Parts: sequence; structure tokens; C-alpha cells
Amino acid sequence: MHVQKKQGFAPVFDGNSRVLILGSFPSVKSREIAFYYGNKQNRFWRLICGYFGEEIPETTAGKKAFLARRNIALWDMVTACEIEGSSDSSVKNAEVADLFEVLNHAKIEKILLNGALAYQLFVERYANLSVPYQKLPSTSPANPRFDETVWRKALDEIYITDR
Repeated sequence: MHVQKKQGFAPVFDGNSRVLILGSFPSVKSREIAFYYGNKQNRFWRLICGYFGEEIPETTAGKKAFLARRNIALWDMVTACEIEGSSDSSVKNAEVADLFEVLNHAKIEKILLNGALAYQLFVERYANLSVPYQKLPSTSPANPRFDETVWRKALDEIYITDR
């Protein structure tokens, strides 16, 4: 049986983006709403908005405005793949993002990798980039070892001077 490839999302960024956060691939719930981190149990929006002391925007437009205001670019390492449900371990025949679509148009100072698959694919393809990068614990509800302090320290390295 041939499984149809599922498509991810376009990157969200502008010329002022300073940090690029890369996930693996959108979950089922994210694909349903057609935007990043759509599963309410995922810690991403709670973490990132909480870091800046802001409420989580209700709408996709509000989330895009938040990202722009905070100079955050958002994308996934996998732009298309075969996947069962939302499980990274089931990703097959992955098409990997061309990060230069963002890097050539934004002032990215640091790349944060949300979870093991994002990190693995990044290192396979982009380990020689001059932009510093860091593997962070996945914000997925499936990750029992999530540690918010690691994320906060990584964000502090970028934003502490202008918070």
C-alpha cells in the first residue's frame, strides 16, 4: 500500500528574525489547523509566550504577529514525508527543509532545534553552518523528559539583553 506524502508548512519569518526554531514535522492537530504547534497539549506556545510574559494568541494571525514582534522564525526540518499519526519515529521518506530560504533573508543569530529528530536531520545536512545551533528537549506532550529551564536558558542567550 502506498502512503501519500503529507506536506508541512512554509516557514514563518521576516527580515528581522533573529532566532530560528526548527521542529520536526507538524502533528495531526497542527495539520488540521494548518499552523505550527496546534496540539493544545504541546508546550511550545505556552513556553515561548510565557517567556516573554505574553498570553498565547488565539488565532494563527495573532501567533504570526507574536513571532514577528519577537523576531522568531519558525519552521520544521521535514517539509514533506510519510508519517503515521504524529509520531516522529514513524517519519519515512522525509524531504528536508532548505534552510537557506530563511538564512539568506533573515539575520538569524541562533538556531534552536525542538527535539531529537529535528536535531538529527539538521546535523546530517547543516552541521557546517556558521550559525550557532542547540538541541533542546522536544515540547511535544509525548516527551516525558521536557525541561523548560533548558529552553529558557537558550532564549536568555538571545534575548536577555533586550528583555
